[in-house]
Order: sequence, then structure tokens, then C-alpha cells
Amino acid sequence: MKAIVCVKQVPDTSGKVAVKADGTMDRASMATITNPDDMNAIEAALKLKDETGCEVTVVSMGPPPAEGMLRELLAMGADKAVLVSGREFGGSDTYATSQILAAALKKIGVDDETIVFCGRQAIDGDTAQVGPQIAEKLNLPQVTYVSEIKAEGKKITVQRMLEDGYMTIEVALPCLLTCIKELNEPRYMSVGGIVEAYSKPYEVYDFNTLKDDPLIDLDTIGLKGSPTNVYKSFSPPVKGAGMMLEGADKATCDKLVSLLDEKHLI
Repeated sequence: MKAIVCVKQVPDTSGKVAVKADGTMDRASMATITNPDDMNAIEAALKLKDETGCEVTVVSMGPPPAEGMLRELLAMGADKAVLVSGREFGGSDTYATSQILAAALKKIGVDDETIVFCGRQAIDGDTAQVGPQIAEKLNLPQVTYVSEIKAEGKKITVQRMLEDGYMTIEVALPCLLTCIKELNEPRYMSVGGIVEAYSKPYEVYDFNTLKDDPLIDLDTIGLKGSPTNVYKSFSPPVKGAGMMLEGADKATCDKLVSLLDEKHLI
């Protein structure tokens, strides 16, 4: 069994979102973090490694500085890292990104004992599209919104979160899972892991590395090959603190009822 984890370095959206003239994010001018849901995906893979001894490979598409993020994941316990990086890939939307990542995963090697882990969605787009699109392009069965995983030989049993409950699904390998924060609590890097992070295998796949794959076509990757047009990106206005009522006496309750009545909520 082996695990491949797709991760993304995203802008820290708690701050101001900077946008270029072409409508894409000016990522170079913004602080970056590892996408939170992807941290749950890497933890799921590392737990599988703890249980089965499987190999864990992390892969990300992004600019060269994303190496720092991948080294941190190696320090957490991943065995190998691959950065997919090239100017030809810049500006890709979810469709183009999934094309490129699917080609990268094929080169890494997806066999009949592979589980591909992805985060549910990235906080810079919130589309939840890339994971499922990768699965479709690699013809893999997929389960999204996974909140529990149990490995059993060449099959796994997962619990999928729904709006009003859970669904238990048994799926054969290979497969792709998208993970949610309820799945686990990501571990920290260890001192030993930090020391070892720079001695573990690290590769960069550029356009020339992947160009022979049928999925890699300049007409279907990058900004030119992206069918999505972003007309405007902005930070939503900060919500007010609201009104707080303290106390559990009748006067406080009467005031609360009065305020709710004024707003036609009751």
C-alpha cells in the first residue's frame, strides 16, 4: 500500500487579498500557509503509514518557494516530495490544475495499492473541484468529505459526512479520498523530522518532465487553457461584533424577545 497526498500552498486569506491586473491573485505579495484541509489529508496518510508502513509521497503544484512547505511535510513524516512547477502551468483554474496534477500522479505511479488523499477544498477558491477532477481523469473511484478511514488489505472503509448524517462506504484500491477537518488533528513536525527533511527525496516536475503525457497540452493548461474567468477577487467585509446580552433574569429575556421581534425574527 502507498499514499500520495496532493497539497496546496495558499494565500493567508485572513489578511488582504492582492489581485493582479489579469484577475489572478498576486501570490508573491501575500503571506502563504499550507491549505488547512490538506493538513488533514497529510495526517490521514501519515496515520496509514503508522499502521501499515506504507510510503507517503506529497505533491504540490506551485512556484519554487513552495519547496519550504513541502520540506515541512517531509519533517512531519512524509517520505518523498514532488513540486510541479513551470511558467506554462501558471494561472491554471481547477480544470487545468487537475490535468497537470493527474499527469504528475501518473508519473509518480498510481498502482492497485495506491490511495490518493486530497483536502476537501482550498481556502483561496473553496470550489472542492480539483480532487474529484483528478479522480475522473485517472479513472479512480472517489469518496469525498471523508471523516473516518479504516484500512483493510486492498480495500478501505470510510465514513462520509452528509448534511444530516453519515454514509459508510467500502471502496477498493486504488482510490481517491478528500478529507475534512473532522477526520483528525494534524501532528506537529518533530525535531528529528526537521533534521531529516533535507535528506529525503525531493523532485521538481516542470513542463518538459510532463509534456509527453496526453493530459499536458498548452491549449488545456495554464491561463490560456483555463475555461474559468475570474472577474473580481476581494476580501469580504469584516462582520460586526454584534450585540451581547448578559444575564439570565427576566429583564434580559424580555429585552432579547423585544430585539428579536423588532427584527421580525419571531
